[in-house]
Amino acid sequence: MGGTITHVLGARPNFVKAAPVIRALATLGFAQRVVHTGQHYDERMSEIFFVQLGLPRPDVNLGVGSGTQARQTAEVMVGMEEEFTRTPPALAVVYGDVNSTIGASLAGAKLGVPLAHVEAGLRSFDDTMPEEINRRLTDQLCSLLFVTSPEAVGHLAREGRPAGAVYFVGNPMIDTLLANLPVFDAAAARSSHGLGDRRYVVATLHRPANVDSPDRAQELVSALHEVAAELDVIIPLHPRGRATLEAAGLLDAPRVRVIDPLGYLEFMSLVRGASAVVTDSGGVQEETTLLRVPCLTLRPNTERPITVTSGSNRLITRDELAAAVLKACDDGPYTGELPPLWDGHAGPRIARIITTWLKAA
Repeated sequence: MGGTITHVLGARPNFVKAAPVIRALATLGFAQRVVHTGQHYDERMSEIFFVQLGLPRPDVNLGVGSGTQARQTAEVMVGMEEEFTRTPPALAVVYGDVNSTIGASLAGAKLGVPLAHVEAGLRSFDDTMPEEINRRLTDQLCSLLFVTSPEAVGHLAREGRPAGAVYFVGNPMIDTLLANLPVFDAAAARSSHGLGDRRYVVATLHRPANVDSPDRAQELVSALHEVAAELDVIIPLHPRGRATLEAAGLLDAPRVRVIDPLGYLEFMSLVRGASAVVTDSGGVQEETTLLRVPCLTLRPNTERPITVTSGSNRLITRDELAAAVLKACDDGPYTGELPPLWDGHAGPRIARIITTWLKAA
C-alpha cells in the first residue's frame, strides 16, 4: 500500500483502542509508524501495554511526561510538528480525548496532514473537563470520524460535521477486550492480592474534581471507608491525586488496599473478579459493561451514556457512593444487552474505511 499511516498514542486508553486498528491495517499491507508521546511515562502505564497488547514498538517517543494542560499539549504539538515534517504521513490517526490527541491534531491540521479520529463524537457536555475540550476541537480538525456509539453521530451532525466523514464502526476497545478475554484470570488476581474467596470492589480515581481538593478527597475517603467496613477495596492508584488521597487518610482503613498501576491483563483480571467497580474513568465504564461487572461512576455526567441507558453503569455522588456500591454488589452482575457493534470487529471496519478513503484521496 502506498503512503504511511501514523498512529499517535499517549495514554493507556489510546493503546487499547489502537491495537486492533494497527493489527487490521498491517493485515492489509499498510506501512505504519507509531508515535508514543510519552504522556503516560510510567512503565506500568505505558510500556507494559505495548508488550501485552502486541503493539509494535514505537518508532518515536516524544517523552513529554507530566505537566500542566498547556505545557503538555504544547510539547506534543512541537514534537508532532517535527515528526510530521520529517516523515509526512498519508494519514495520521489519533485516539480518544487526551492532551496528546488534540496536540497531534493541531500540529497535523496546520501542516495539512489528513487526520482520522477514533472515538469521535462522544460528549459529556461538561466544559470543565479538559477532555471535553479536546474531543470537540479534535473532531473539527479531522477528515475521518470513527464513531463508537450511536448517539455520537447526532452530536457530530449538530456540530456541523459532514455526514460523509462520519462512520459508526463499533468500539475497538471492545475488540481488545474480547481478544484477551480468555486470559483474564480472576482467580490469579484474587490470589496475588490475598483475597481468598471474599467479595471485593475495585476503585479507579484520578479526575481533578475528585482528587485535587483536600475537602473533596476527605469526603471520598470517608465514603470508601464505609464500603471497606463491608468489603475489601482495591485501588490501583494513578499518580494524580495520590498524595491528596493518602493525606486524607485513605490507608487508615485496613480493608482499603492501595496498589501501583497495573498492566492491562492484570487490571482486567482484577476487574473481572470484582463485585463492583467505582470509577471516574471513561473506558472503564465500557470495559465493565462487557465483563458484566456493576459500575458506579463518580461523576455528574458521562460521555458514554449508552452504558447508563443499558443499565450496566450508574452515575453517583460521593454521598451516594457507599450505599450504591453495596446495593450493586447485592444486585449481582449486569444481565442486559450489550451496545450495538460490540462484536470484536471495529478494527477491521476502520481499516477497510481507511483503505477506501486513501484510494479516493
